[in-house]
Amino acid sequence: MLVGVCDFPGSYAFPPAGYGGIERWLWAVAVGARAAGADVHLLGPGWLADLENDWVRKPVRLEDITPGSLAERDVRDTKYDLLVVGHEYPSLPAWTRTWNALDCDVATFQHSPVFQHATTAFDGRRSRLYCYSPEMIERYADHRPIPELAVHLGLDEEEPPATAGRDLVWLGRVDAEKAPHLAVRAAQILGRRIRVVGPVFDHDYVQSHARLFDADHVEWIGELGGPAKTAAIRDASVFVYTYARTYVEAGAAVFGESLRAGTPMAALAWRTGTCAEAALCDQTGAITVVDPDEDDETAAQRLALAIEQAETLDHRQVQEIGQHRFDPARHFLAMASRSC
Repeated sequence: MLVGVCDFPGSYAFPPAGYGGIERWLWAVAVGARAAGADVHLLGPGWLADLENDWVRKPVRLEDITPGSLAERDVRDTKYDLLVVGHEYPSLPAWTRTWNALDCDVATFQHSPVFQHATTAFDGRRSRLYCYSPEMIERYADHRPIPELAVHLGLDEEEPPATAGRDLVWLGRVDAEKAPHLAVRAAQILGRRIRVVGPVFDHDYVQSHARLFDADHVEWIGELGGPAKTAAIRDASVFVYTYARTYVEAGAAVFGESLRAGTPMAALAWRTGTCAEAALCDQTGAITVVDPDEDDETAAQRLALAIEQAETLDHRQVQEIGQHRFDPARHFLAMASRSC
């Protein structure tokens, strides 16, 4: 099988060193495809140039190809079996025009809870949309979504054997949608230290919770990538996951990252059917579902109980389950298969 993994214009490299959800997912698909025995081409100029030593890298984007051009003939003659692309592109006329000239499938993963697709973007066979959670399946039901847990990888983020770890960790973009102040308060309730890892996207949000974020039990790490990011997760006793009441998590990378590193998760959810429920089980984490009408203090208290529950889990078992559940080759094979 010949697979083309397509980049897109953005501010992060492919693959990114730290934050960058869709970019990390596309890299995981490329790695998984190769592990599963497929030939892989990295399509687009965004892929890091030094990957050319080990990968076939073609700096062409389908949406930029002129009809009837030599570039169109070349991509058609390459005879791709599958193209994997960011979720917007099967609805982009310029991209789909070139894709329709090829005799290949396209697969994508829904990484946004609000993007509106063209009605003809997916047929469930030649063009396939994958969604993480029951919540996302319901939101995109008109497009024949297929349930699948997304896998995300960065460069040099291979996980060493699990360890029991210490303290707590929260990782992600720091803003109101991700609500890390709830994790910080839950840690404070327990008298535990917590490391906040990730880029600050909203300084006003951080300032509005300055009393919590400036407390002595909080260690600000900033954005990490590579081995340092993996170590920050692996060296924690529990990964604390939070998000805001009205936010819909489309396909969180952190579940796979944490479980593959062997770190159990304590997850706060405001309803059932979320990514946390899809990703976790009793052997890998604890989920507390809080009524969104409850205040932050109640939510933090409930989250603190989930942290205590998650801390009793076996890190080695968490890693074993996580590396199976979020295996890149398994993920690729699921996406590469047409349903009957």
